[in-house]
Amino acid sequence: MPTNSFENFYLSWLPDKKLLKRPFYLTLANALEADIVSGKLAAGTRLPPQRELADFLDLNFTTVTTAYNLCREKNLIYGVIGRGTFVAPLPGNPSPRNANRLSDFIELGLVKGFDRIRAPIIEASENVLRKGYIEELYSYTEPAGHLHHRAAGAHWMSQMDVHTDSEHTAIFAGAQNVISASLLSLFCIGDKLAVDEYTYSNLIGTARLSHIRLLPIPGDAEGMIPAALEETCAREKIRGIFLMPNCANPTTCTIPEKRKDELAQIIEHYQLVLIEDDNTGLLPIQDGSYRSMFSRLPEQTLYICNSTSALCNGLRVAFAAFPEIFREKLLNALFYLNIKTSSLDAEIMTELILSGKAGKILEQKAELAARRNQIFDTVFPQAARPGTPSAFFRWLPLPGLPIDEIELERRLYRRNVNIHCSYRFSPAPVHHTPKFIRLAISSPDTDEAMIKGLQTVKSCLQSLPGDDPV
Repeated sequence: MPTNSFENFYLSWLPDKKLLKRPFYLTLANALEADIVSGKLAAGTRLPPQRELADFLDLNFTTVTTAYNLCREKNLIYGVIGRGTFVAPLPGNPSPRNANRLSDFIELGLVKGFDRIRAPIIEASENVLRKGYIEELYSYTEPAGHLHHRAAGAHWMSQMDVHTDSEHTAIFAGAQNVISASLLSLFCIGDKLAVDEYTYSNLIGTARLSHIRLLPIPGDAEGMIPAALEETCAREKIRGIFLMPNCANPTTCTIPEKRKDELAQIIEHYQLVLIEDDNTGLLPIQDGSYRSMFSRLPEQTLYICNSTSALCNGLRVAFAAFPEIFREKLLNALFYLNIKTSSLDAEIMTELILSGKAGKILEQKAELAARRNQIFDTVFPQAARPGTPSAFFRWLPLPGLPIDEIELERRLYRRNVNIHCSYRFSPAPVHHTPKFIRLAISSPDTDEAMIKGLQTVKSCLQSLPGDDPV
């Protein structure tokens, strides 16, 4: 029996005792996860001490401890020595904002991509509004996108060595929308998807909602290791694989052509569905040396053209190329998720592409990014160089970090700097060191703001106890 009545005893989380069934640790862990994912327990909430919760539920202390440990392994909660256990922010979720702090807040977590370059976007928008057929863009037709939009997308993707036609091109509301549609349509509940050890955070969240299991494959400086993928495919029944060959988010790794060949052979042999998320904000050098994974495996690959997000994050338009075998399932998912993507946004993106402004915007942003990377290297000279000198974000190792990563985020947030640590990008518990920070160097409006943010991060790290983590 509980030693406390709890009638006038506050606990921040009170699960319903009637819903607990054997095994108690599992149903308790599931209840905690459900309340976190639903938002009932907000990020940063201090959870009840395990002994008090065990007393309230009339359970053994070790049962509650086991439930907490399960949630900790899934990065749903974290502990701070001497302070307690707290609800973690979900992967990909931005930190909370305080309106009166926004003017001084430095964003190094969310990747924005030099949003201040707006003049060409506004000009293209004005040109679209002057077109004689503007009213047709408001019609409730063409779920996959109007023909001339899809043709523009196919033309744009051809510069990335993705050669397709308008019939095998679809328009989605951003790359995340393509990922969601692909997981829901091309995979079944319980299917396994091979990913990098650190991968795109929103893929992790979408896979969790879709009940797709992510299997992290070891990598090195050149990306996923083919032998490790081969070994996992031989041992596990894997349905697909997710790759970011160009400046992968978050690691900035770019897969060289030889490594692509080796991975393509394994993917073809095991008949894996390949989701190729092309995350680069640059156009490849047109000398014939660059080859996409789509060109190697056109009948197995869904190609996501993510370079459009580098043009303008606010235009939620992404082109996708797919083989005929994916058509029915993928387009059905597009229809059921969206009905259709905004034709107005797609028309503006088409205007940018056909006018040549899109390429010029990427060139301008590449120059800005190259400068930001040079500045970053002066502040953190020990950081590994990215796969491209024009990366929009950097991956900073933290060997010997003496505090929890979420606590580090909280400390920097209190100093008006937002960062994203490596736990957000891990599809499974990562027990080895070092930890990392992904720093979005393209997000601050000015070089001065970025430098101030980086110096704040460095100062915070150097103030931590123990060995200097940087």
